Amino acid sequence: MNPKDCDPVITITGLRNAFGEQVIHDNLDLTVCRGEIIGVVGGSGTGKSVLMRSIIGLQKPEEGEVDVLGESMIDRDEDEAKNIRRRWGILFQNGALFSTLTVAENIEVPIKEYFPFIDQQLLDEIASYKIAMSALPPDAGPKFPSELSGGMVKRAGLARALALDPELLFLDEPTAGLDPIAASTFDELILSLQKKLGLTVFLITHDLDTLYAICDRVAVLADKKVIAAAPIPELLKLDHPWIQEYFNGPRGRAAADTAQEHAETLGSIEA
Repeated sequence: MNPKDCDPVITITGLRNAFGEQVIHDNLDLTVCRGEIIGVVGGSGTGKSVLMRSIIGLQKPEEGEVDVLGESMIDRDEDEAKNIRRRWGILFQNGALFSTLTVAENIEVPIKEYFPFIDQQLLDEIASYKIAMSALPPDAGPKFPSELSGGMVKRAGLARALALDPELLFLDEPTAGLDPIAASTFDELILSLQKKLGLTVFLITHDLDTLYAICDRVAVLADKKVIAAAPIPELLKLDHPWIQEYFNGPRGRAAADTAQEHAETLGSIEA
């Protein structure tokens, strides 16, 4: 997917983020196209989460422009920003569920914020639907986060992120802490939802299997900017040391082999 030819959902130009004298991003540019799953990777301290916070308005950059869904996110008043925020959903690390609320009540939180006039019966029906969409069992609704497994917490967080039928989905390390089987199943769920709902997905991850399995492009953060944003085969042609170490190291080669085996299996099944 070529950003020059796409319908941009996120456009970042000249972004600069710093904390005191520590500069995190400097003159960072990135375009995210409608309908793609873009993975964001980088070494420790490269500011992956800071970048996401800048996009969603939780971090005010020192310089630069951030446009989301055709609207600038810089210096918006609260009412204007709220109208934009209702069009996206966010799955934070570790789910970030409210521990004193049930799964269903967690899902209902954003709905109540934006649509306070909806009655409780309809809220419960919507929550049940989102639970099913996220591949949670029906009895997950009345449970509290402490009663869920790690994988179920992720799915509950995803269900809440989908509560308002977003166009854009932000995922921050969605498979962190999951075993390989659970992580692969979660990847398949994200890919299925993206196709069925026409979502654009901004995905921060360290999981090489996820990058190979579901990402259309990968944006690499290094040297305080996005040094490349391209499909993995194109990234592999670049001679940047971090890219080569990350994708051509033992774990990278293993992930590539797994992706190749999966593609061959699918090909044989379709044939």
